[in-house]
Amino acid sequence: MTVRVVVADDQEIVRTGLRMILDAQPGIEVVGEAADGEAAVELARRVRPDVCLLDIRMPGTDGLEATRRLAGPDVADPVPVVVITTFDLDEHVYAALRAGARGFLLKDAGPDLLAQAVHAAARGDALIAPSVTGRLLDAFAGSGPAPPPAQPLDRLTDREEEVLSAVARGRSNDQIARELHITLSTVKTHVGSLMAKLGVRNRVEIAIWAHETHRVPPRAPGR
Repeated sequence: MTVRVVVADDQEIVRTGLRMILDAQPGIEVVGEAADGEAAVELARRVRPDVCLLDIRMPGTDGLEATRRLAGPDVADPVPVVVITTFDLDEHVYAALRAGARGFLLKDAGPDLLAQAVHAAARGDALIAPSVTGRLLDAFAGSGPAPPPAQPLDRLTDREEEVLSAVARGRSNDQIARELHITLSTVKTHVGSLMAKLGVRNRVEIAIWAHETHRVPPRAPGR
């Protein structure tokens, strides 16, 4: 099935480049473009794409507000959002993840990673690249006012703690299965259990919770 994508960026040359890259990928089709967040929200609500790819910094309604309006916790029928940014240490990216985005990329991520992120968001998963997402979560997990992370009513099992740590480090289900020597279906069961216990909607929110509760050791400087 073809994944239908809306692209939003205030620079026409960036939108054109993203469209060309995505349209060249198997199973992906760009169905619309927007130059700011307000236009992106209106377009997404009208055409109902499978995924929205939003730049963080746009005039007027920025990518953060657009993400909240399309994928926030109060949205009844959210549209999956992947955010993109030029800067790998940008507090707005972390805020976008809290607002409901399923992942984010740097604009120089390359065609393969871009396609992976779009497909992941479309199937209800999230792409968390360890080289980028882990660094941002570490840097900004404590930034800005935020309520204390909710504690699960049911204690996490030892295996769930292992899966939690692996998800927060950006491991895919296949990688987790290999690392922990368990089946892929078992990994999916544990991820589903974590989402239920933590009251979160996707892997990005699992990772955020893990970092906010200090389940993941700080990364060494320069890594």
